[in-house]
Amino acid sequence: MSADLHWLGASDAVRAFAAKTLSPVDLLQALLARIDRLDPALNVFIRRDDEAALAAARAAEAEIGAGRIRGALHGVPVGIKDIIDVAGLPTTCHSAVLRDSIASTDAACVAKLRQAGAIVIGKLATHEFAIGGPSFDLPFPPARNPWNRDHHPGGSSSGSGAGLAAGFFPLALGTDTGGSIRNPASACGIVGLKPTYGLVSRRGVFPLAFSLDHVGPMTRNVADNALLLDCLAGHDPADSGSAVAPRSHYAAQLERGVRGLRIGFVRHFHEADLIADPEVAVALDEVARTLAAEGADIRTISLPTLGEFAAVNRVILTSEAWSIHAPWLRSRPGDYGKLARQRLAAGAFLQAGDLLAAQRQRKQMIAAVETALRDVDILLCASSMDPASRIEDADSTGRTYPRQARTPFNVTGHPALAMMAGLSHSGLPLSVQFAGRYFDEATVLRVARAWERAAGTDRMHPA
Repeated sequence: MSADLHWLGASDAVRAFAAKTLSPVDLLQALLARIDRLDPALNVFIRRDDEAALAAARAAEAEIGAGRIRGALHGVPVGIKDIIDVAGLPTTCHSAVLRDSIASTDAACVAKLRQAGAIVIGKLATHEFAIGGPSFDLPFPPARNPWNRDHHPGGSSSGSGAGLAAGFFPLALGTDTGGSIRNPASACGIVGLKPTYGLVSRRGVFPLAFSLDHVGPMTRNVADNALLLDCLAGHDPADSGSAVAPRSHYAAQLERGVRGLRIGFVRHFHEADLIADPEVAVALDEVARTLAAEGADIRTISLPTLGEFAAVNRVILTSEAWSIHAPWLRSRPGDYGKLARQRLAAGAFLQAGDLLAAQRQRKQMIAAVETALRDVDILLCASSMDPASRIEDADSTGRTYPRQARTPFNVTGHPALAMMAGLSHSGLPLSVQFAGRYFDEATVLRVARAWERAAGTDRMHPA
């Protein structure tokens, strides 16, 4: 086991701890050694917290020896995107604006992970304020893709996706306002779930756009994603967007397969709205064929176009983001990187009528997705239309970054998961997305697990 500890999943680690065939200290030390060796070329971490993590691992080991288990993640390391507060550590948002900002308390999601026994290993690279990247004019360098470090790892949860793919930790937290969990999941070949809006508290997370922001689990396999979501989900009265939802055991249906499920394939997203790279289109067809062979009923369905979804998301996001950043952008614009400054400043030129029109159209889009999900159980569609671009090719990144089908489910708030659909001829991950009914993450994860089991995506790692 020791040779492959960096690929050990959280669920397997917990079982090994319980059987006393592995200790939390041994696992953490192996991961820290790997980070020492590889992270100088990948830039995953903004701030490591080795001393506190080792102390927590020793405490977890002692508790196991005494027969005390804190929770479902007892002794498991986790990485935290650096727009999420961890008490005593900076929350920089990858920006000079907040370089010296120290969090006094844990974000609600971090507190829940600690209650479950997880060990915070450090703070991870992001795009500046979750919008401006990849950028080279910030206090910290951008994270790079472990499959090929010359390529972009997706964003804005870039450190989370890259660190998982590199074998630095088995669990990570990301945030998603226009696809920022699912983009790195797609680019790095890991599993990223944007839960139903309001399922996971955002208290203690620096906002980008209040009505679009989500916190969610990022992992290397579907079972760990369900395990992490189990620990994160729940109502928080201190988060005005938090939902009261029935508790669910998200792993309960993972091995049920897809026989009898109706899956709506939204082909026009990648065949008409934005023409996908041919390798992406072939991979999506293979996912559909595989799930059909497993017993699913695959149907072609239609939703509003990606252009319509993107326009609504853009107006709402930039309006809400401007309301947050306007004071700093007016008083200290030079402390922002160029990309974040440009993208955030766009909100200054929108009017109240623009936002109201977008909100009206948003209701129509929610109704359209709800109508579709009365006829099918799950939606299947593209995530990214292209493999990851070269990170230093600004033109290619600027062209491919908006070529995606993730924003529809930020607009509507439905749960959506992105994961690997295969590898391109150049060895970069290709991706697929599954979306489902409100608070039915269990079925989304069930379908994702069926594809993972059939294709073996959980066993594919960078060399």
